[in-house]
Amino acid sequence: MPLAAAIALALFAWPGYANATHVDIPDMTSKKGGVYLVMPMLDPEAGKKLFVDKGCVACHAINGVGGHDAPALDAHEMQGFMNPFEFAAKMWNHAPGMIAAQEYALGEQITLNGEELGNLIAFVHSDEVQHGFSEADLTDKARKMMAHEHGGAPAPKAHEEEIGHHHDAPGGKPHGH
Repeated sequence: MPLAAAIALALFAWPGYANATHVDIPDMTSKKGGVYLVMPMLDPEAGKKLFVDKGCVACHAINGVGGHDAPALDAHEMQGFMNPFEFAAKMWNHAPGMIAAQEYALGEQITLNGEELGNLIAFVHSDEVQHGFSEADLTDKARKMMAHEHGGAPAPKAHEEEIGHHHDAPGGKPHGH
C-alpha cells in the first residue's frame, strides 16, 4: 500500500484517529510488524506563531507581511497537494544560504525540532490560516529582526521587484478571497 494511501486510511478510516496527536503507520511491507512511521498531526496556527517567533518572517513574507530577502510563502500561490518531505528537502537543499542569511540577519542559526518544522510546513501551506496573517501578528522582536541591513534603503524599497502581493496594503493585489 502506498504511504499516502496508508496515511489517508489512518486519518479518515481508522476509529479514534480524529483527535490523535500523531498517526502510527505500520510498515506495510513487513509481515513481522517491523518499523512504524509516526506522522504528527500538523497545526498551522502553531506554525504561524513559529514563523514569527523563530524569525522566518525576517526574510520571507506572507500576504506582503515580512521580509523580502527570500521567496514569499503565500499558500494561494502554491498548487495542489503538498508533500511535506519535498518542502523539507527544499529547505535542506537551500540550507547553506539560509544559514548564512540567518546568521547575518538574526545573529544565529534558527533551530527547529520535527514538530516545529511540521507546524511551519502546515502554516506555509494553509491559505485559510495565512488569510488572517497581518502586521498585527508581528512582535517587537520580529520587527527588529526584519530591520536588518539593506544598504540604507528600507527592505520593501531594496527588494521592490521581488515583493509578492499585499493583502490589505494600499495598491496591493487581492487574491480572490
